[in-house]
Formats: sequence, structure tokens, C-alpha cells
Amino acid sequence: MTWVGGGRHPASPLVICPAQGRGTDASSAAADRSSARLTKWGGMQMMTKRGVQWLSAAADNPEECRAVWTRDPRSPYTLPTGRFFDVVVIEQRVGLETFEQLDRRGLPMGPVLADWGAKQVGFFLPSKSRQRFDDKVKGETPHPPEYRYLGPESVVVVPGPMPLSGDRYAWLRAPMRRPEANPARLGALAAMFVAAASVVLRADRYGEEQNEREVPGADASCSGLGDAHAG
Repeated sequence: MTWVGGGRHPASPLVICPAQGRGTDASSAAADRSSARLTKWGGMQMMTKRGVQWLSAAADNPEECRAVWTRDPRSPYTLPTGRFFDVVVIEQRVGLETFEQLDRRGLPMGPVLADWGAKQVGFFLPSKSRQRFDDKVKGETPHPPEYRYLGPESVVVVPGPMPLSGDRYAWLRAPMRRPEANPARLGALAAMFVAAASVVLRADRYGEEQNEREVPGADASCSGLGDAHAG
């Protein structure tokens, strides 16, 4: 497991696994666009005091983690997964669609974070849930969409308690307290994840088909205008 700066790693991607390299910081343009995304996905989310206590307890040094957040509530912090929680990492477009479906339907879910720079969304699950979640996803489709599951021997970069508009790391659903043990969270996330992936895939295919149909027509129109002008 790789740690950087005593747990702080603001320039890293959402996840750091043992066999993966480090990402680079988001561009200023991507950071500027995050403000619009945060507004669309429910505005700014901030941790409560109880949420900070629960999340910081997962750190190797909880007191240091809380001290960092006291000095700078916006500071991202690197925490180990597999101790108090696991994290399912999904590509941003599918992840946002998954979050919207869960939220709109009032389905159970835990904390959810976004890394706008790496274009990833992370869903918190109870620790040691990997096999059950994998089984739930496979039960929804014989061809599971791509995701990464972070359990023991991995770490995740979480936003600080009070991220602001324009920050790379943000809470879509911030920890308010210790998440309740609810087995339905796994099934709800698996079902909405598979459904969201299907929606995004179909939208992409439709867009590609429309582009292919429009391009020949545009060429013909331009050709016609040129001929008329020449005449």
C-alpha cells in the first residue's frame, strides 16, 4: 500500500491500488466545470461532525486526519479501504447516472464521492462486501459493465469535510454519521449500476448513428450550394 504525505494526496486520482501508477492533477478547465456539475447533482455536500468522526477513524492515524481537516476542511485525504468500508469505483458518466437513479428512487445508499479530474465516482459499501456485490451484479446481467472494487490492500482519496465549488474532489452524498447496516444497499447499487451502464451505452450508440446519418447529408448540401454559386 502506498502512502504519500502522511495521508494527504491532493494530486492523486480517486483510487490508488498497489499495482497502479499515480494520476496527474485536473486541468483548470476541468476544475471550472466542476461547479456546474455540483449544482446539477444536488449542490455542495458537507460532512457533519459525526461523519468526520466515523470517516477519520478509518485512517492509520485518526488524530492526524482530524487535525489536517481542522486546519483545512477542503483538504483531500488518503484512507485505506477494507477496514471500515469498501468503495466501488465507476466511470463518471455511468456513476452519475447510477447516483441519480438511486437518489431519485429513494433507494438505500451510503456515502458517494466524485473525482472530477479522474472522471470517477466512488460508492461506499460495507467492508468485506466484494463477493456479494460481484454476485449481485452478475445476477443483473451476464455481461457486467466495468467497475473497480477497492477492499483490503487499496486506498481511496476522499474529499475534505467542506469541499467548495471548483474543487477536484467532492461529495455527492457526504457522510453524516456511521452508515446503517442495510443489506439492500448492495442490491440497489448493483441494479442501478447495470441499468445506468445500459442507458449510457444506448445513448452513445444512438448518437453515433445520428452523426453517421447527418454527415453525408451535410456534404451533399455543401456541394449543392457550391454548384449553384458557380452557375
